[in-house]
This record gives sequence, structure tokens and C-alpha cells, in this order.
Amino acid sequence: MRTQVCIIGGGPSGLLLAQLLQKKGIEAVVLEAKTRAYVLGRIRAGVLESGFADLMRQAGVGARMDAGGIAHKGAVISSGNTPFRIDFQGLTSTSVLIYGQTELTRDLYDARAQSGGEIVFNVENVEINDPTSDAPFVTYRADGTAQRIDCDFIAGCDGFHGVSRHSIPAGIRTEYEKIYPFGWLGVLSETPPVHHELIYADSARGFALCSMRSDHLSRYYIQCPLSDHVEDWSDAAFWAELKRRIPEGAADRLITGTSIEKSIAPLRSFVSEPMRWGRLFLCGDAAHIVPPTGAKGLNTAASDIHYLFHGLVQHYQDRDDSGLERYSEKALARVWKAERFSWWMTNLLHRFPDQSAFDLKIQAADVAFLRENQSAQRVFAENYVGLPY
Repeated sequence: MRTQVCIIGGGPSGLLLAQLLQKKGIEAVVLEAKTRAYVLGRIRAGVLESGFADLMRQAGVGARMDAGGIAHKGAVISSGNTPFRIDFQGLTSTSVLIYGQTELTRDLYDARAQSGGEIVFNVENVEINDPTSDAPFVTYRADGTAQRIDCDFIAGCDGFHGVSRHSIPAGIRTEYEKIYPFGWLGVLSETPPVHHELIYADSARGFALCSMRSDHLSRYYIQCPLSDHVEDWSDAAFWAELKRRIPEGAADRLITGTSIEKSIAPLRSFVSEPMRWGRLFLCGDAAHIVPPTGAKGLNTAASDIHYLFHGLVQHYQDRDDSGLERYSEKALARVWKAERFSWWMTNLLHRFPDQSAFDLKIQAADVAFLRENQSAQRVFAENYVGLPY
């Protein structure tokens, strides 16, 4: 098989890149290790920066997002039962959009099927070959048969555990990582959200987040020890602990229900450099991970796709390789800013096991400064709604 771009990974970033390229007449084949149903079964983030939403529209898959997404013009921060609101719209003239990753991935899959774009599911033993040559190729097995795709470029959108990053030799690759000493216990429930905007809560008992997927589907999180297991937490215990951590007014109006999904996710900050090796380009979780506190995981993947898409269009339409040559530099410059914001927000709102009394006072002062200072709120808002590409 021959194509112009081989995309490894059929999650939202790989599918978005494929659709954007197709709009420009650039051929791509997507390889996915799992089934479509498996990918759509993942419960992930749903806060979209305006840049991500614009890319969906540019790819021709924004109609359902625009009809069903919920615009959020601000968010609530609570510390010690003292909530305050940060006005994204007023401070930046921009908002974010709440639209579940499952739904936008479904939109991308449907568009891919309608356009006849190729996706190969259940691939195994994927190997990237000769990425530093002018003729890279990818080999894999599908339905028990060895396959090969010759291509011009390879986009590694296959996540943290995928083959793409590990195809860059260890002597060339540098990895930076911070592991946080806690996780997030998340619950999805068919209940109305407790508030029309997100509530980020810092309490003496630990962090909590009130989020949503729609007006009848809520997503809640609480900080928990890494030693905890999902089985340790009944629904009743989760709701009781959540109520202890969020503002009293929110706790009083919280509607609880049976969880339809419950999981514990560890938190880490991770970056692998460079994001390009020859004709192999890393995107999204293949190159970087952020703690979910700042809602940047899916959005940093989108900015990668933006830079790579424009670099590929310049290559094919203008015979200009400057965008591809600077891809890693551009992507990493924005990634590290998102890493900083996510790290800072995580430190601002979580309780760490080794915090001293001094540390707690500094943390409280940091929250108070954010509450009282409009310039600090503007910086927060600029980062949250998304820095420019």
C-alpha cells in the first residue's frame, strides 16, 4: 500500500489530522490498534479551547459540536469554602467549549467513514522503518497477515505507550517527567451538573472538581492516594467525600446518583524531546502528558496537529519544508507553557503528603492573590482558554 501520510493512532488527534489533510487533497491512512468501539468507550476530557473547536470546524466536523457543546465563559475556584469566579469572557473575550471527547471522536469517525478515508483497525506489531530516509515505511499485521505502507511522512499519534516515541533512539530522545503523589478518582453519573460552570475546589481534605459532559451527564473528581483502588470507593462514600470538599452551597444542591463509570487516574507531567525525527512526527500523548487540572491534554494534542497539518500543506502545495523543519520547535514551545500552567494549577489546588505549615500558608496566599488580583486572573484566563498557536 502507498499513501502520502501514515498516521499511527486512531484517537481524536490522528483522526483530526486525517480529516484536515483530506480537505486539502492529501492522502492518509490511519492505523489503530483497537476497535472503533473500544476507542469510543474511553472516558476522557471534554474542555475544548477555541483553537481546537476551530480545527474541528476546519475539518468539516464541527456541526454537532456547535449544536450540542456548552460554552463556558468562566470557572469557579474555591478554597476553604470561599468560592470566586474567573471571568474568561470578560478578561480575554474568549470562552471554552464543553464537548465530550467521546462525542468529538465519534464525529471524526463518522466523517472518515462518509468520505471513504481508510482506517485499519486491530493492527498489531507496528514497526516504523527508515524514518530518516526519503522513503519511510510502516509494517504491521492485520487479520494475521503482514502488511506494509510506503509513505512520505509518519505521524505518531499513538499515545504514551505506542511505538512512535520509542522508535526514536534513546541517544537522541530526552524525556522529562514528574510523577505526582496522588491520583484522581473520577465518577460519571447521569445527573444534572451541580453548577453551570466548572468548580475547582481546594480543601483541607484534598482537591475536588465538579465538571460535566452535558446538561444531564456530570463528571466529578476527588484527589485520592495512589494506593486506593476503585473497589475501595462505593458511590455513597464518593458522594459524601465530594460534598465535604466543595463549597457548602454546591454541596447542598448536589444531585447524586448511581455511577455509570468510575476510575482512578494517576497524575504525571511528561515531555519527550524532540518531537520530530526525520520524517516521523510525534503528536499528543506520544510526546507529552499533563496532569488534567488545567484541561490541557487534548488541547495540546490539537496544537500539535495544527503545526503538523500546516507544515504538511506547505510541503505539498508550496514545496516549502520550513514548517516541517520547525515543527518540533514550535510544538514544544507551546507544550512547555501548557505544562507549566498545568503544573502550577495542580500545585495550587492539591494537598501534598510532605507539605509543611509554611507550604500551606504559601498555597493559601497564592489562592488569595488570584482571588484579589485581576491581572493574575487575566493570566489564568489566558492560559485556560488557550494560548495562541
